[in-house]
Amino acid sequence: MSRSIICSVPEELNGEKLIVLLRGHLKISARLLPKLKNDPQGLLRNGEHIRTIDRVFTGDEITVTFPDEENAIPPSDTENLNIIYEDEDILVINKSPDIAMHPTHNHQGDTLANKISAYLLTKNRQAVFRAVGRLDKCTSGLVIIALNAHAANILSENVEKHYIAIAGGEYHGEGTINKPIVRPDPGKTYRWVGEGGEYAVTHWKSLKTDGKRSVLKIHLETGRTHQIRVHFASMGTPLAGDDMYGSEDSSINRAALHCFSLRFLHPVTKEEMYLEAPLPEDMKFIADTIE
Repeated sequence: MSRSIICSVPEELNGEKLIVLLRGHLKISARLLPKLKNDPQGLLRNGEHIRTIDRVFTGDEITVTFPDEENAIPPSDTENLNIIYEDEDILVINKSPDIAMHPTHNHQGDTLANKISAYLLTKNRQAVFRAVGRLDKCTSGLVIIALNAHAANILSENVEKHYIAIAGGEYHGEGTINKPIVRPDPGKTYRWVGEGGEYAVTHWKSLKTDGKRSVLKIHLETGRTHQIRVHFASMGTPLAGDDMYGSEDSSINRAALHCFSLRFLHPVTKEEMYLEAPLPEDMKFIADTIE
């Protein structure tokens, strides 16, 4: 099922070429534009085909219809698919920590992408799987799935995320970790800090600590693979349960990391959105024991 956006030409764009409205007002990407131009129903003015070089006038009704897409990811089931928000352009999922994001060599048919594919089929829809930012398999929390290329493009640099983590050390106040991240072995997912690595900045605020573990609120300035896990491990305080990065805390069987909030402007309506997901039980149990 294709997605159409209808827009009335505002007064300030009276007499401008359609391309100005598409690129400047609607923020249609240069990559998507040729697909719209080549589709007879892609760009319409008052129900009639229009070219991007044609001029538009106040009150004209412009319809932009994104091309249908074929989803190549096979469906599985919708078990444990916790949908927080849904509309024609986005899905927001509270991901459980036992689900990988998308199919890999080690995960076939049991990923979030497979579950999203199955869910959309129940709605008679298809969409390429476009996660706006990814979460590690062991990380729980909120993730946005863009249901068309336009939404994905708008959201790619327009999402503010906050995480809750439980680090195996004592933290007070707030601070920043600024250490570049490298991938020592291209064949492995493991990362570490090191010269010549990718620029990576993590901001943290301590919510509480018992001297041995700390509950932290975290905001990322950059989004490198395993960034939070690597940065706190490099401080000698790996996240609880994160045995990949040296944690000996067995009170939780995965890295204690949860994406608990998202703030963004909706890619089409421009409405400010704020969504939260509470701590899962495994992390809440530990956090409640820290005074």
